[in-house]
Amino acid sequence: MFVFWGTGSDGAKQSVTEAFKDVRTTGNFNWTFIFILAVVFYVYWSEIHNKNWEAVRAGLALYAVHWLYEICNAIIGRISGYPLWTVSGDSTTFILLIGVSWELSMMFSLAGIISYKMMPKDRTKHYFSREGDKPRKGIDCRLVGALSMALLFALFESFLAGCDGGSKFIWVYKWWGVIPVFITTYVPFFLASNYINDFKPKTRNIILASLWGTVALLLIILIPCGVI
Repeated sequence: MFVFWGTGSDGAKQSVTEAFKDVRTTGNFNWTFIFILAVVFYVYWSEIHNKNWEAVRAGLALYAVHWLYEICNAIIGRISGYPLWTVSGDSTTFILLIGVSWELSMMFSLAGIISYKMMPKDRTKHYFSREGDKPRKGIDCRLVGALSMALLFALFESFLAGCDGGSKFIWVYKWWGVIPVFITTYVPFFLASNYINDFKPKTRNIILASLWGTVALLLIILIPCGVI
């Protein structure tokens, strides 16, 4: 059920080749695409209506980092022939880039909000600290939350990679698996969402604008050029 490393098999490589053909085609498009989009809109507009800007920023920070990773993965796939990860065309309504389906991307658009809301109301809380400690000792709840969510997502990705011989989610390279996914991918995702609100207003605005500006620029340039 769970797999922890890529197989490097011919079957996995063939799945990647087929997935490249399915990127941004509408052969599997159906109405769940619209429903998922409506759910995401509802969540974000609810947070905006309630002026819960911290949750919105957390969601946007993680989602921007997610897009940067997916763009890098697509570039790796184009240069080397095989990305670090990919999804199969028969498991989704729409493949956005070689490594991400519509459903996964929309989930990541909400993951930062979820992670933010799972933290204690006191975002400065430190576990295992004693009262009166100055500065606070113990383990920062934001770090604990990021590591916990990263581990959960890495394990769930391991499950997806093991579904039907990897047809849902594909790791090609033998050295790519749960451990590198956890350390290099999901930990940065959730650190972004859990810490973005700790920066000064001007700094966090610059960070978010820079992240999303970079994402937009790369998509505008690389998609028409056929790179991703």
